[in-house]
Amino acid sequence: MVSDPHEIANVTGTAGIRYMLEASEGLPLDVLVNLPSCVPASHLSTSGAELTAADLLPFLEHPRVLGLAEFMNVPGAVGASPDAVEKLLGFRGRPIDGHAPGVRGKTLAAYVAAGPWADHESVAPDEVLEKVAAGLYVFLREGTAARNLEDLLPAVNAATAPRLAFCSDDRHPAELLGEGHVDHMLRRAVAGGVDPLLALRMATLSAAEAFGLRDRGAVAPGRWADLVALDDLEGFRVRAVWFRGRKVAEDGRPLFEAAPGADETAVRGTVRADLARLDLDVPARGGGLRVIVAHEGQLITDEEVVEPRVEEGLAVADPARDLAKLVVLERHGNGGGYGVGFVRGLGLERGAIAGSVGHDSHNLTAAGMDDLSMRTALRALAEAGGGYAAALGEEVLGLVPLPIAGLMSDAPIERVREQMDALLHVTHTHLGARSRDPFMQLAFLPLEVIPHLKLTDRGLVRDFDIVDLWA
Repeated sequence: MVSDPHEIANVTGTAGIRYMLEASEGLPLDVLVNLPSCVPASHLSTSGAELTAADLLPFLEHPRVLGLAEFMNVPGAVGASPDAVEKLLGFRGRPIDGHAPGVRGKTLAAYVAAGPWADHESVAPDEVLEKVAAGLYVFLREGTAARNLEDLLPAVNAATAPRLAFCSDDRHPAELLGEGHVDHMLRRAVAGGVDPLLALRMATLSAAEAFGLRDRGAVAPGRWADLVALDDLEGFRVRAVWFRGRKVAEDGRPLFEAAPGADETAVRGTVRADLARLDLDVPARGGGLRVIVAHEGQLITDEEVVEPRVEEGLAVADPARDLAKLVVLERHGNGGGYGVGFVRGLGLERGAIAGSVGHDSHNLTAAGMDDLSMRTALRALAEAGGGYAAALGEEVLGLVPLPIAGLMSDAPIERVREQMDALLHVTHTHLGARSRDPFMQLAFLPLEVIPHLKLTDRGLVRDFDIVDLWA
C-alpha cells in the first residue's frame, strides 16, 4: 500500500506523519508513505499546520518513506514558486506523485517537467492518453465520491497498460467491506472488457513500477513473495495471502495478531472551533448568487448564478430548488474564520449535515436548509472531537465520531460501517437526502485545488482565486 498522510498532516503536521508511521508498524502489509507535499493545499484555506521542505526531508531516513505525495499546487510547479521548487528539487530522484485535474497542453508539459511522475485525476480517456504521452503514469480512480474507472476503460490497451494502475483515493468503510478495493476495480475492469492479464498487470507490476519498487510487483526471482491466490480471473475472490512468504490470511480470516497501538496523544482533541462568533446570515445585495453545483460521483463542481430566495432581507436556503446553505468554519484554533455560500446537488429537503472531514484543510463543513439545524450539527462535531453529523432543528439525528484528528475512528471498521449506515439512513429518511452519500460529497466541497467553484474558511474560490458570493 502506497499512502499519503496528507489529511492528518493538514490537522497535526509532522506529529500526524509520525503517528501514521508508528500505527502501521509490524503489520503483514507494507504501508509505504509518500510525504504530503501541500500542507496547506493552497493559501486559500487555513489548515492546522504548514510543512516546508525542511520539515519533510528528515523523514526520508525512514525505511518506509518513498518520496513526495501528490503535488497539488499546479500553479506553483508551473510558475516555479520558491516553495514548490524547493520541495520538487529536494525530492528529485525519488517518486513524486502528481495531481493535475484537467491540465493539458503546454501547462501539462511544464508540470511534468517540474518533476511529478504520475496523476490520478483524469476523468476522460483522451485525458489519460495525453498524460501517458507526456510521460506520466496514470492511476485510474474508483473511490466513494469519485467514480471514474468505467469512463476511463477505453484508454486501456496492451500499449498503455504498463503506464496505468488502479487507485481508490478516498473510499468509505461501506464500500471497502461491501465491494472491495483493488479487487473491486479488477472486477469492474474485466467486466468492462479489459483483458484479465492486462488488468492484473495494472494492479501489480505497473503500480510497483510507478513508484520505483523493483523488489515486488511480479512473481520472479529476487522479488518479495508477497502473493495473492485468486479463485478465478473474473470474480477475483482472494483465497489466501502471503507476506514475505508467510501465509497471513485465508478465506477472509487473518492468521496474525494485531500490531500494538500507537500513541494517540498528539492526534486527539483537534477540533477547536469558535462557534460563538459564527454568523450564518447572508444579507441580500441584489443580483445573482454564485452557487456551487455538486455532481454525484465527481469531485469537479460547476458554477451557477441563481436568483436567491430572500426572507427579511436575507438570502436563505430553498429546498424546492435543492439550494442548501453551506458554511466552512476554521477548526484548528488559527483564527476561527469562516466562509458562507450555497450549494446544489446534495438533495436535502430539510435539516442539515456536517463533517470535520473537509479536504484538504479539514475544517468544519455544514450544509443545510435552516441555520438552527446547521448550528446543531456543528456543535455535535465540536463535542465529539470530530466526525459526521445530521441534525433537524435542535435534535442530533445521527453521529459518527471520528476522534483521531477529526478524521478517523478508533472503532473496528465493521462498527464504523454500522454507524455510517445508520447516519445515512436518518439522512435519507428524515432529511430527504437524494444523494447516495451526501457526506462524501460534502467533504470535497472545500477542496479548492479541484475546479471549478469551492468554499473554504476564507470564502468562495474559483480556479485559485477568491470570488464574490454575488455575481
